[in-house]
This record gives sequence, structure tokens and C-alpha cells, in this order.
Amino acid sequence: MKTQIKVPLFDLNYDEHEEKEILNTIRSKWISIGPQNEKFENLFAEMLGVKHAVAISSCTGALHIALSTIGINSGDEIICPSLTFVATANSIKFVNANPIFCDITSIENPTINPEKIKELITPKTKAILVMHYGGFPCSMDEIIDICKKNNLKLIEDACHAPLSKYKGRTIGTESDIACYSFFSNKNISTGEGGMIVTNNNYYNNKARLLRSHGMTSLSYERSKGHSTGYDVVELGFNYRLDDMRASLGIAQLQKLKKDIQRRMELRKLYIEQLSEIDELVIPFKDQMQFSSNYIFPVVLKDSNYIERGSIRCYLSKKGIQTSIHYPAVHQFRIYNHQYYDLPVTEYFASTEITLPLYSNLSEENLLYVCSSIKEAIYKSRNEKKTFNCESN
Repeated sequence: MKTQIKVPLFDLNYDEHEEKEILNTIRSKWISIGPQNEKFENLFAEMLGVKHAVAISSCTGALHIALSTIGINSGDEIICPSLTFVATANSIKFVNANPIFCDITSIENPTINPEKIKELITPKTKAILVMHYGGFPCSMDEIIDICKKNNLKLIEDACHAPLSKYKGRTIGTESDIACYSFFSNKNISTGEGGMIVTNNNYYNNKARLLRSHGMTSLSYERSKGHSTGYDVVELGFNYRLDDMRASLGIAQLQKLKKDIQRRMELRKLYIEQLSEIDELVIPFKDQMQFSSNYIFPVVLKDSNYIERGSIRCYLSKKGIQTSIHYPAVHQFRIYNHQYYDLPVTEYFASTEITLPLYSNLSEENLLYVCSSIKEAIYKSRNEKKTFNCESN
């Protein structure tokens, strides 16, 4: 018998606000890219304090456009983490460039290691693509300095980090381009969707061309008489975000700060409960900067993927959903033709467990998760038990 889910990994915070925005868009009879997109973009740019925001159909598309916009070409090298979702690396391949995978700093700080970045720079290196893991920032001052000294572009994969801060500065505002995700389990959820932000006028204009076939005007602009025709001036894509999803984004932005504040409270309770477990490391445990707290990861000490799988099975039997963020990209078949010395990434990817975290997670259920993982680790380490998801 399949175990009933008691505590899901994630739960949407949708209510009548999203319903109202969707209904208004439907009643407007304009559901493709149009006025809701423009409103969403303006609100997002204002929220971050940047000049430009460009809505895109996904963060993968945003990363693709970002690399195309800054002029990455065939054979160029882009330094990026392996501990990320595969889209970070795939986007580099989309422009026929080569991802050069870099190790993370530590299991306590699983963001890209600036010292390792320096070792990977070659004459072919054209950019650094960082990812702010779990909503916690990379060492941006060091990375920005590396880029300046080596004349490199900087792109931020900020899909985990809307409103996150680095030394009081908002993530996504100091690089050439930053990209955000609105996938269904993100802090801002529209099902699919993404956003490019930049302070560079040229990058903004080019990104807008590339997201819609390289056309000089959109259908909505022509329908309103702002343009009677169009030219095609770039080889672009169809990465437009429709107004249905943009309207969901508008409703989600209104909830974001409150949602993050609740996540911060839940994270504090998690840390209070789990810090006593010697067998666990809590990444960013002492990080005090404002963070989106997209996920709550823990790492098993002196462990491996077998024990990690066993503990996840135990939690599953208790009705608790967990996940992994992430398998190491350089170990996927598409990328494993080249050797990379990434010991910290490989250990983290083999032993990390993502626990449930979302704004409407009850404290009762959070405490249940904590007691269950304590039980699982105790049974694994002291009673030498293993747990099989297939067994009853």
C-alpha cells in the first residue's frame, strides 16, 4: 500500500488573489504576451531596484537569452557550478560554448568557490555563471573582482533567490544579467516562467528582441496601433511569457515578502531542532543575511548516497516527502566525458537531503519532520538498520 503523504515537500500559497488576477485576464480577452507582462516586469524591476526586467517563458530560456545577449560564441568557456539544476549548464551548450564546472566552497557553504574559479580561467574564458544555492548568496565581492580583473562577464542564476541580500545589497542587481525562475515550486510560482533583469540598456533591448523571434514589435503593440508592421533583425526564439502566467506572477509578488518572512521563522525552528544532531550539517546555519529560503537542505556527515537513500525511504514511510538539490551535473552522462576534480560537490550531491519548507508548513508538521529524521539517523547509525522504499 502506498504511504499517504502527511508532509509534502512543497505546497502552493494560491488563493482568491491568483483566481482574481487570472479571471481579470480572461475577461480582458488578451491572454498572450501583453499588458499583464508589462505590469509584471515593471513590478519586478521596482522590487529589485533595477532598470529593466524582461519576462521569459522559463529560467532556462532566460539563461539562454542572457548568454546570447552578452555575446557568448562557439568554443567560449563559461565557468559555472556543477551543484545546480542542469539547465544552468545546458544553457551554455545552447550557444555552443563549454561549461567548465567548478567546485563549491564547503558543505556548509555550497556556493561556487572563488579560489577554484581563479584556477579555471583560461584565454577561452568569457564569463562566470553563478548560482545562489537555496537563496543564499555566493561570495559576490570576490567574484565581481575576479570578473573585473579578467575582463569577464557575470551572469547570476538567481532562480532560488528573489529578494535575497548580499551584504545588504539585493542579489541580481550588480551583475551583467541575472535570471529568475517562476517554476511551480519556486518562491514566486507561475507554473512555468522566468525573468531577466539588467541595468544595461543594450542587454535589455536585445533580450526583448531575442525572446520573440527577433521581431521589432509584438502583436499586442500592433493591435493597439503602436505599430503597423515589423522587421526581423535578430535570429530569435519564442520565449514569450503569456499574460495568464504574468497575472499569476503579479499576485505572487504581492505575497513574496510575507512568504519569505514565514520561511525565515520556519528555518529558525528547523535549526533549533536539528542543531543537536551531530550527524547532520545544516548549510548556511550561521548565515544572517536576508534570504528567500527557497529550500531547507541538510547534509549527512561521514555518509554516502546509500545511507542517504535509506534515510529518505524511512522519511517517505512516515509520509514525509524529501528531495535532492542536486545531483552533480558533471556526473550526468551528457557531461561525464571529461574528468573534473570536484570532491566537495560530489560529497554534497551524494549526502544532501532537502526537507519540506513552505510558508504554510505548520510548526507541528515541522517538528514531526525533525523527530522523524532524528529517528532515521539513530536507527541507521546505532541500530545499523537500512530502509527499503519497496518493502512494507
